[in-house]
Amino acid sequence: MHLSEQMNKFLPLVLFIVLAGFLYIGLDLDREKLPSPLIGKPFPNLLVEDFYTGEKYPVQNHLNNKISLVNVWASWCVTCRAEHEMLNNIAKDNWVQILGINYKDSKKAGSHFLQTLGNPFDFIIFDKQGKLGLELGVYATPETFVIDKKGIIRFKHIGEITPHIWQNDIAPLIAQLKN
Repeated sequence: MHLSEQMNKFLPLVLFIVLAGFLYIGLDLDREKLPSPLIGKPFPNLLVEDFYTGEKYPVQNHLNNKISLVNVWASWCVTCRAEHEMLNNIAKDNWVQILGINYKDSKKAGSHFLQTLGNPFDFIIFDKQGKLGLELGVYATPETFVIDKKGIIRFKHIGEITPHIWQNDIAPLIAQLKN
């Protein structure tokens, strides 16, 4: 056997080991701690559609001069269901404006979700095509952003907001932004 024939035999094995290594490293990354390139940048000011009325408006109309918690959710998202009680609890305090982005969903399914689980949102954007989600770099729901009074993104969390995350990461930041 020639050396090149022996190499060709082991090439698939070597490629498999390399790919398995990348997969192992990738699975070990904590997606909730990935930095966002949007931190410190203005929230995208797209023309968006109101979930209930269908009215179009620039998203900044609801963000200016208010600290906002922006939550990207969908009725088909299992984690969004788990997180929803926490959002309802946050809304009860009326401590921060909560803006929802219904992402790549149908109004019928989204409405049923809210009727069943409650509506913690002050405003809901209907992002059926995912344009705003794309601008925000959304790749998994739920995702939550904290926006300051000037419309600047100050924080991004991927995944469910748990009481621990609320108390240790988000609430202190909102308190700091209020001062």
